[in-house]
Amino acid sequence: MKKPRLIPNWRKAGRMLSVQAMGVAGAVQAAWLILPADMKATIPPTWVQWLTVALLVMGVFGRLVDQPEVKP
Repeated sequence: MKKPRLIPNWRKAGRMLSVQAMGVAGAVQAAWLILPADMKATIPPTWVQWLTVALLVMGVFGRLVDQPEVKP
């Protein structure tokens, strides 16, 4: 098994759509966990789940599209 290595332009990871989308997906889930129950009652849980799934799909899409601003 090969040792994992960073991509050449890892310093530009913050500009990558894939990293941004997955970061926001994680933030949505973290915010949902700390939200008080009375506030959670006003938001359907399925909305949070679908938003997270959509963001993760965007992350996969962002990994596959050419992003000239992050070229090494």
